[in-house]
Amino acid sequence: MRAVTVIGMGDEGCPGLSSLAINAVAKAQVLAGGERHLDFFPQFRGEKIVFKGDLIRATERIAELASEHTVCVLASGDPLFFGIGNLISKKVGLEHVDFIPAPSSIQQAFARIGMKWDDAEILSLHGRQIEGLVTKLQSLRKVALFTDEVNHPRAIASYLSNFGETDWTAFVCENLGGKEERIRKFDIKLLSEEEGINPLNVLILTRNESEWKPPSVVPNVPEENYAKRTPKKGLITKKEVRILSVAYLDIRDDSVIWDIGAGSGSIAIEAAQIAKNGKSYAIEVDPEGIEICKQNVLSQKTDNVHVVSGKAPEILERLPDPDCVFVGGSKGNLYEIIRICLNRLSSSGSLVVNAVTLDNVAEAYQSFKKLCLVPDVTLLNVSRGQPLADYLRYEALNPIHIFKVTKPEGFQR
Repeated sequence: MRAVTVIGMGDEGCPGLSSLAINAVAKAQVLAGGERHLDFFPQFRGEKIVFKGDLIRATERIAELASEHTVCVLASGDPLFFGIGNLISKKVGLEHVDFIPAPSSIQQAFARIGMKWDDAEILSLHGRQIEGLVTKLQSLRKVALFTDEVNHPRAIASYLSNFGETDWTAFVCENLGGKEERIRKFDIKLLSEEEGINPLNVLILTRNESEWKPPSVVPNVPEENYAKRTPKKGLITKKEVRILSVAYLDIRDDSVIWDIGAGSGSIAIEAAQIAKNGKSYAIEVDPEGIEICKQNVLSQKTDNVHVVSGKAPEILERLPDPDCVFVGGSKGNLYEIIRICLNRLSSSGSLVVNAVTLDNVAEAYQSFKKLCLVPDVTLLNVSRGQPLADYLRYEALNPIHIFKVTKPEGFQR
């Protein structure tokens, strides 16, 4: 037997434990866990460590005691599934820890509603921000959520409703395995009004539309799907340019993206759809543009986009360091924007600058030259087919230069 044994438990308490788990508790000199878990063992006479408040300090205490004592840690369900197991193994050393898991609350929840879960995505909002949930849901058919006192089922349903994300059936599974277990089915609107849900719950969401298919991996959204500034109709990065520009950004799942001079916010939005676990910042100085960006964020259901009102480069110091930067507008400050962005970019981060006018093309090229950088440059000419009587003709869009650089190692200017 190793120095520390981490035991998973259900809300039914001791009756749900295996003989192996009960034997481990009987031999333990130290028992650690949350108050409700420790309450299952009132007869235990050794030292008790309560998980309350400073969890790091509690696990450090377990590591100290494990050198001379046998320790049992009580956890919910499977300790290695969004649980404390990983933290314990890091503090104590994996070679000194045994795990005895119980069925997780997610397993129990799906069992109670009689639904298979090998095709479900598991997300945790426990102690985490809800921002980004709507973006993640766009590619999911079935999802189970760990909740907490802030991100509880009613709050989650209200948040989804704000983005029009309501075509789901919700199952709220409370006190799983306990005496007060309750399983209820809701639509999103009813759930957003429901009070009195027990804090110990799992929320399962399944799509109502049986023929639903996830969106394409590469965003391919026509300009008509975005709100734009009406006096300047067409002031939006065209679809073909967006596809190529976003590809040049080398976005990862967890990237932080800046879209400077966001306009309608299309680049920030489509970048965010790829960086589902990251964040995208749409930076715009025009008040009308700010409102349009916010409108598009809602209509495109990308809640990991943050619309930032301000002028670059001054506003940039308030933002977290990026992994990818797109510059679509500079208000005459292109060199400083490029210089600051390259300094702030993460190692091997990508910077993409789009230039339409000859003046901007020259300014971008000279800026990179001044920084002793040679960009990859693409001159993109796109023509679209347009009906003409019984024929089809080509209609050319404005040509555009796309500049791309990868941050060199050790860059500092």
